[in-house]
Amino acid sequence: MNSTGGTAVNPPSDARTTDTPTADPSIDTSTVDTTITDTSTTDAGTEGDIGGVDRMVLLSVLSGSWLAQAGYAMAKLGVADLLDDGPRTADDLAAACGAHPEALHRMLRALAAVGLFEEPGPRTFGLTDASALLRSDAARSARLGAIMYGEEVFRSFAEIMHTARTGRPAFDKAYGMGFYEYLDADAEASRRFNAAMGGLRETPAVLAASHCLDGVRTLVDVGGGTGNLLADTLRAHPGMRGVLLELPEAVRQARGRLAGAGPGVLDRVELVEGSFFDQVPSGGDLYVLARCLHNWSDDEAVRILRTVRAAMEPGGRLVILEKLIPEGHGFSPAKLVDLLMLVMVTGRDRTEAEYRDLLDRSGFEMVASHPAPVPDPRAESAIEAAAA
Repeated sequence: MNSTGGTAVNPPSDARTTDTPTADPSIDTSTVDTTITDTSTTDAGTEGDIGGVDRMVLLSVLSGSWLAQAGYAMAKLGVADLLDDGPRTADDLAAACGAHPEALHRMLRALAAVGLFEEPGPRTFGLTDASALLRSDAARSARLGAIMYGEEVFRSFAEIMHTARTGRPAFDKAYGMGFYEYLDADAEASRRFNAAMGGLRETPAVLAASHCLDGVRTLVDVGGGTGNLLADTLRAHPGMRGVLLELPEAVRQARGRLAGAGPGVLDRVELVEGSFFDQVPSGGDLYVLARCLHNWSDDEAVRILRTVRAAMEPGGRLVILEKLIPEGHGFSPAKLVDLLMLVMVTGRDRTEAEYRDLLDRSGFEMVASHPAPVPDPRAESAIEAAAA
């Protein structure tokens, strides 16, 4: 999700099982209380175990928020930080974080049952590789992202009937204003949001694998958040310079991120405060919109693209990095991310053909589409365009 000119709310690819607060279909649902299962069978007016497997699949989806909110509580309480030195008992953890001992034990027990924590002894819990990402000091920590999912995102999904009936974001109903108005009005929320997105976002592998960076001297990252993509790219390409366009809070955080990216990286970056709706810096030979356009409606996306087009000089290129919804049926994480966009903002995830249409409306010509180079359905594809 982008602030008006900034950071994408793109959900984590390494910190959650999907891009929305839904259940992972790989979760073992055998821990679901059989009383619930038996009751639903009775409610259906059937006898015996009719559709038992299908029922468990249904329950695993409907109960996904239980585990998600338990994980949020652990993030909010800082449990992963308390386990950094090794396993501890639930009673010890409760005393350290101000929680109810038995309640904390039951939450950790449920999360351990699906592998988020380990349970090496009675009432004793430790970190797994997944829950270690909830540590505040983890590289690209997912803690603030987990808190955002458990607060703003969860509260918005609770109002999903508003979206179902009106087509408008449920966030507006829950908070009385749009998502970006909310960030503008609350400096602390804006700080948390940018930090959360910085922790959850990785540089898409397709950017390097597609050879889009070949011969690039100046890369302009439009709405580039806290600078992860520029940091990784400039570190790998010592002769390249970068420009980051973002809102003030994101620029402030990006300065620190780029300063820690390696010797001389920050010296090769121009940090520009502004909105991609108003003006985009000129002088780049490659412009990147990474996980930005899916946060905006078609008309808003066209406005952004036209602003980029106006800044481009002859020979300049544009690369859009987004998850693409595949044509046809079947599972795709982008379809789940699209639910998040539907409930939170005015945007949507799109097919390749839909992005081609946006480019056509904005003065661009799509010249290539590069699929994600890894067999990971969560990974982004790259759409390459030039001025028409």
